[in-house]
Amino acid sequence: MVTLARPASDAAVIEVSLRDAERFGVLYDRYADQLYRYAYRRVGPAHAEDVVAETFLAAFRRRHTYDLARPDARAWLFGIVTREIARWRRTEEARYRAMSRAGTDPASDGLADRVAAVVAAQASWRALADAVRRLAPADRDVLLLIAWGELSYEEVAETLRIKVGTVRSRLHRSRRKVRAALGENNPTNVEVDDE
Repeated sequence: MVTLARPASDAAVIEVSLRDAERFGVLYDRYADQLYRYAYRRVGPAHAEDVVAETFLAAFRRRHTYDLARPDARAWLFGIVTREIARWRRTEEARYRAMSRAGTDPASDGLADRVAAVVAAQASWRALADAVRRLAPADRDVLLLIAWGELSYEEVAETLRIKVGTVRSRLHRSRRKVRAALGENNPTNVEVDDE
């Protein structure tokens, strides 16, 4: 029998949850905020909570299929949330069209260390949103899992069930297309005068 000593691996939590369903809540506590931030940026505030709830419901229902040899369930959960987001693909497409017309980033978090980048990027937001909207869905998933989900190449590969080389090529293609749409300008490069 596995006991949940702190911090237990995700696999141990899932294994115990097969006998004690309430223990699955530990995974919610660990990953809900990360999944919510990612979903918020992908489907917007009206659907993010629903997507995360559906993600954990699907994960709970499929927990008996989880490979207990994998101690970290983060990529598994991001795979599920990505599939849930695919259900909202039409909504996402409409959201990017609206963002490209509006010219603002509703998910800007206002943290002091990002203010300069946000201000500099504000002028380029329409073009950026339009460029992301025009990416192929598979390329967009890779780009946003890395940029907004903060996953590693390996985690993205596991999440999308593709090879790391495919992640690298899709990311390279996405970055190239986005840079071209922005006129080879990186809006997050900010130079500040010390005067």
